[in-house]
This record gives sequence, structure tokens and C-alpha cells, in this order.
Amino acid sequence: MKLKQWLAGVVASLAVAGGAWAQAGYPSGPVTLIVPFAAGSGTDAVARAVGQKLGERLKQPVVVDNRAGANAQIAVAAVLKAKPDGQTLFMTTNTSHSANPWLVKSLKYDPIKDFTPIARVGELPFALAVNAESTIKSVQELIDYAKAHPGKLSYATPNSTSLVASETLRFLTKTDIVGVPYKSSPQALTDLMGNQVQMYVVDLGSGGSMLKAGKVRALGVTAAKGSSQLPGVPAIAKTLPGFDITSWNGIFAPAGTPPAVVNRINTELQAVLADPEVQKQLAVIGFEVWPTKTPQEFAKYVADQLQYWGKLVKQADIPAQ
Repeated sequence: MKLKQWLAGVVASLAVAGGAWAQAGYPSGPVTLIVPFAAGSGTDAVARAVGQKLGERLKQPVVVDNRAGANAQIAVAAVLKAKPDGQTLFMTTNTSHSANPWLVKSLKYDPIKDFTPIARVGELPFALAVNAESTIKSVQELIDYAKAHPGKLSYATPNSTSLVASETLRFLTKTDIVGVPYKSSPQALTDLMGNQVQMYVVDLGSGGSMLKAGKVRALGVTAAKGSSQLPGVPAIAKTLPGFDITSWNGIFAPAGTPPAVVNRINTELQAVLADPEVQKQLAVIGFEVWPTKTPQEFAKYVADQLQYWGKLVKQADIPAQ
């Protein structure tokens, strides 16, 4: 019995020492932060702001690597090929981890098993917008126009939040509006301003400045609680009770990343996100900081959101592609 206890103590000591070594030796060089959307998107802006400060704390540069396309699947493929050592991280959203499992027929990854959750960073509010010269001034007017002109309205969809929000609107109002897929948010916004599409559920990261400058008009925000970034714009839920969709943003590592490394990154992220300078910088682009405290808390949130988005997709009867 004493021998077994001694061996157990040795194993425990080695585990602690190994974890401490892994944490002390991390990072061993520049850290790559893969982003599944194009430069200029809201997620990209958040990644660059957070990455810069995270690099300062890790004492190694954090390099943002944009891998846009295929609803985040291109970026996911790159993350899955990376070594699970913390040198490659993934800043992503509900697109890859909440929506794709319900929207993609033959998804080549598991959002739970193939990643190690580190921390939720926050939320990026979205707003339903129309061309600045449109005669439509409210969500109800948009609904009325769509009912009077079936098939005449088109919406841009460069990400899952835009798609699910627009299709939920279509479902709840029983209107005929047409989706137009886009590879990036900036291009979708450009086409809204040019009236190539008539409506677009845009994130405030890429569209906030255009909304505030009056280049496009916000009719409503997708979160039921509203948005502090657009205090004069009502929630869509004011017109359509129960409408509540937002985009979360978080950082993952490949599955199998050592717990000591995960905890180190989480600890540094807590400090970064508590920094008033970072919070102010993110507020400018419309991002609302809302970090989870532990990797375990984030893991539960990701699992809960996966189920919630499944309900949204099924409710709106959005077919998997």
C-alpha cells in the first residue's frame, strides 16, 4: 500500500512539474491567430485588437491569419492541421461552432471534440440595414413592403448570423425575400450601399461607421436587449416578439492542447479584456466585451449555443447545403 501511495505521489508530482514546464516554455515563438473572415470584418478587427495586447503579455507577436471562405470551413481546416501546442489559436464565432453543424450537410469537423475552448471574448451586435435612399424607415415598413412585393427584396448573407437572422425574419413574417451569398462582410456592405441588395443584417464591427454616418440605415438590432452602440435603434423584437439573435466571439485551440497552456492563455486573455484601453478600442467598432472566466465555462456556453442555433435553423426551415 505504501509503495502504491508513493508511486501515486510521484506521478502527481511529475504531472504538476510537466504542466509547469509546459506553461513556462510557452510560447516558444510567434503565435498564429487564425480568423475565418476577411480583413475588414468585425471578427478581424477584434482579433487584431486583442491579438496585439495578448502578444505583449505573452512576449511574442500574435500574427492574425485571415482564412476567409466556405462559412469558416477553410479556417477550420487550417486549425485542425496545426499542432496542439498553443502556437496556433482560432478566433471564431457562432458561424463555425453553432450554425455550421446545422447548415452544412457533410461537415468535416466536430465543433466540440475537435477544439479546446479557451475563452469567450464577447458579442458583436448585428443590425438590420437598408440602403440610405430607401423609402423604408422601420422594420414594420420593411415587412409591409416585402408582403406587397414578393420576391423583390434580396438580402446579403456573408455569414451565418446574417443568414439565420434574415431567414428567421422571412419565416416569422411569411414573406418572400431572396438570399444572396457573399464571401465577405465588406463586399456585402458595399453592394447594400449600391442597392445591388436591398437589406443586410450587418455586424457593427464592419458596418458601424457606415450606419452612424448615414451611408446605410439601421431599422432594428437583432439582439432583444438592444445595443448600446445604436441606442436610438429599436430591437427587431419590438416588432417581432421573441426575435433574439446575436453573434458570439471566442478563442479556441486545437483539441489536445495541454491544460497548462490553455490556462496560461486564458489568464492572459482575462487581463487583456479587463484593460480599459482594449475595451474602449473594441467599443469603437461596436464590440461588447463579455468574457467567460474559465475554459470550462466557455465549453458549456459553446455546447448550449450549439443547441440554441439548432432550434433557430430548424424553426426557420433553413436547408443544409
